[in-house]
Amino acid sequence: MAHFAFLDENNIVTEVIVGIDETETIEGKDPETWYSEFRRQTCKRTSYNTRGGEHILGGTPFRGNYAGIGYEYREDLDAFIPPQPFPSWELNDNYLWEAPVPMPEDAGTGEPPKLYRWDEETTNWVVVEES
Repeated sequence: MAHFAFLDENNIVTEVIVGIDETETIEGKDPETWYSEFRRQTCKRTSYNTRGGEHILGGTPFRGNYAGIGYEYREDLDAFIPPQPFPSWELNDNYLWEAPVPMPEDAGTGEPPKLYRWDEETTNWVVVEES
């Protein structure tokens, strides 16, 4: 079984399904073509095991990330890109969004653990205060 993502007219994922194996054909057509024609919506195969440009089981990564609803398929990268969390964040070489400032190294340390959140106004990480 393989997974397939359906795209709207802006290449945004609207649905992900489990379909036939990518090596099989339907009526003599590869699955992407057949699903696209059947649904009248662009269809792209996606790999459940690909995250951040890496195959989590050590295989060959496929299309950057496993597609999710709201992800964008970028034809120039042949990759699924998650929604950009903040305008200041940039896409890295692993097809993931990255803050312009690294998260502080003490994040998650201490008792209780030190937590941070992104502040877009200052484009920096701020400590989440206990309430």
